[in-house]
Amino acid sequence: MKNPPRNVPQSPRIMANRKQSKALVRKHIFPVRLSDIELDLLRIKSLDAGMSASELMRRNALMRPLPKRLSKISLQTYWELGQIGNNLNQLVKATNTALKIGRTLPADPQLLRELLELLHQCRRDIALDDVDLEDSEESEDDWEAD
Repeated sequence: MKNPPRNVPQSPRIMANRKQSKALVRKHIFPVRLSDIELDLLRIKSLDAGMSASELMRRNALMRPLPKRLSKISLQTYWELGQIGNNLNQLVKATNTALKIGRTLPADPQLLRELLELLHQCRRDIALDDVDLEDSEESEDDWEAD
C-alpha cells in the first residue's frame, strides 16, 4: 500500500511471487450443486472449523477414507434378497387381507414376520460386511480404502 491509514496495523505481506510446485497450484474448479440448506450448513461448518468452504470440501472429499466396496457377488445377493423381500411383503399383504375378510390364510403370519426379519438381517450383514480383496477372485473390479 502506498499510503496506509494511520493507527491501522499492517499485516505482514505474503510474497506474491512465491514459487510453488506446479502440482500444488490449484487451478481447476470443480462445480458442486447444493441446496440452500446444504450451502448454509457448509458455510456454518467451515466457520466452525476456521477454514474456507473450499478447504473443508477438499479435506472431506480427499482425506477421508472411502467405505469398502462390496464385491459384485455381494451386491447381486443383496439385490436378490431385496426381490425376495418384495415377494414376502406381497404374501404378508395377501395374508392380512385374508385375515380381515375371514378367508383361509395363504401363510402363517408369525412365520412371515420371522422370515422378513431374517431377510432384513441378512441384507444388513451383507451391507456391513468387509470385502477381503486378497481372497476375492474379482480383485481387479474391487477397491479398498487405506
